[in-house]
Order: sequence, then structure tokens, then C-alpha cells
Amino acid sequence: MTKIALITGTSSGIGLYTAVQFAQAGMTVIATMRNLEKSTALQSAAQQAGVELQIMQLDVQDHASVERCVNQLILQHGRIDVLVNNAGAGFLAAMEETSMNDLQQVMDVNFYGVWRVTQAVFPHMQKAGSGRIISVSSIGGLLGQPFNDAYCAAKFAVEGFMESLAPVALRLGIQVSLIEPGPVHSEFVTNVQNQNQYLQRHIASYDAMRDAYLAAASQAYAHAGQTAAEVAAIIYTAATAEQVHFRYATSDMIRGVISKKYTDPSGDSVLALVGARLP
Repeated sequence: MTKIALITGTSSGIGLYTAVQFAQAGMTVIATMRNLEKSTALQSAAQQAGVELQIMQLDVQDHASVERCVNQLILQHGRIDVLVNNAGAGFLAAMEETSMNDLQQVMDVNFYGVWRVTQAVFPHMQKAGSGRIISVSSIGGLLGQPFNDAYCAAKFAVEGFMESLAPVALRLGIQVSLIEPGPVHSEFVTNVQNQNQYLQRHIASYDAMRDAYLAAASQAYAHAGQTAAEVAAIIYTAATAEQVHFRYATSDMIRGVISKKYTDPSGDSVLALVGARLP
């Protein structure tokens, strides 16, 4: 039976490559995005790969949009076998520079959006007694990163949500997984760095630390960055493997970094690790 897969945030990066890879594997893929005018790159990638996608509008920040999309899919296909919560947005700023509006926006996209879509899909999976829910988190969902206060808060929330949901879901036949990338070469990083110039509360005293952090982060991307296609391949594994894991750190480097958190209950080594990028 052909699997029906709903993927959010497919206009670029990890979501785009995941949609194409799923379709290449024979799945019926519903590739969604907030703004359908940004579907050109996805359409081009699908055409080059020789696959067809069902591209639909879904704004994870809009409850009505989520419900409308999910209900339409159930009417068309009768079920949703795989949900990939990929839509997200970064935000680079110190806590003092982050307005409440900024914080609410970051949380709405990265956490509440995951909650909305999962909550809409879950009853249909429960009725079917099967399904897989895969949420793209980040190393920032396990280790706090300087100047990523709001983003890490949202990703930590996703981790807690999914870790709480997973054992209950499993007893209903639904498998839950988290994908935890580190540096990924995609438009996501460029967008995050560009938005910094539009901060309403730019505080110059943070500039030296921020510049040092960004320089160190750039080196990490150069030496250990993955492609969006590589991460998409891991998402495909989580969607199809017989033995499913709850967490998928996407590289040996990430597994090595996060292992420090698991082995040091004090948290001191983690602070030293992430603080090493600051002057």
C-alpha cells in the first residue's frame, strides 16, 4: 500500500529534499508551505527527479489553515501515514534584544506550529492504529546556543513535547521520532543571519561576542556541515525503518557533542563547550 506523507515547510532546504526523496521512494507526498508563490524550487526539483508531488498551502501558524489542509487530505486519501514536522524559522539575538513579539513569533512557528499540525493529524493516525510522526528539531533543542535564546527555547519545547507524547503514541500504534541536525548548508542559515540587521533592539555591547560566535559557527559549517539531502535521507530512514529510534542525531559530530550532556549531570561541561565560541 502506498504511504501518504504530509510534510511541512517544503519550499526549500530539508523539507524540499525530503519531499522529493519520499516521492522517489514511491510515497504519495503532500508537500506544504505557507506561501505557494515560493514553490518554484520544489517544482523544479521534482521535475528534475521525475516525480510528482501534491503541493498544498499550509500555514503552521494558522489553526484554520492546518485543519483545512488535514481535512482535505483525509477526504482525498482516507489517511495520513507519515507526518514530517519540518517548518521552522531561526532567530539570532540576545535575550535583551528579543522583544515579546519576536519571542511569540519564534515560538509560534517552531513550537506551536508543530503542536497544531500534530494535534490535527493525531486522531486520524489513532483511528488507523498506525502512523509515524517525525519532527525536525536541532542540536539547539538539546544544547543551548549563545544568541539563540528564543530559537533554542522553542526547540527544547518540541523535544519535551515529543518525548512526552512518544510512549503514549506507541501504545496506540503511532511511532514518534526526532531528527536532530547540527550545521546544515541551506537557505535557513542565510535567512537567520540576514534578519539580524532588522532587530528592533540591537545592543552594540553584544557585537563582539556575537561576531565571535558567528565566526566560530561559520567554521563549524565549513568543516562539519551537512547537506539538506543528507538530513532528508535520515528522515526517510525514520519514516521507513522497521526498527524506529526516538532520536536521530544526524552526524557523528553531533552525537559526540550531545553525549556530553548525557554523561555530565552538572551541566558544567556543556556550558564550557558552547561558551568556547565566545571571546
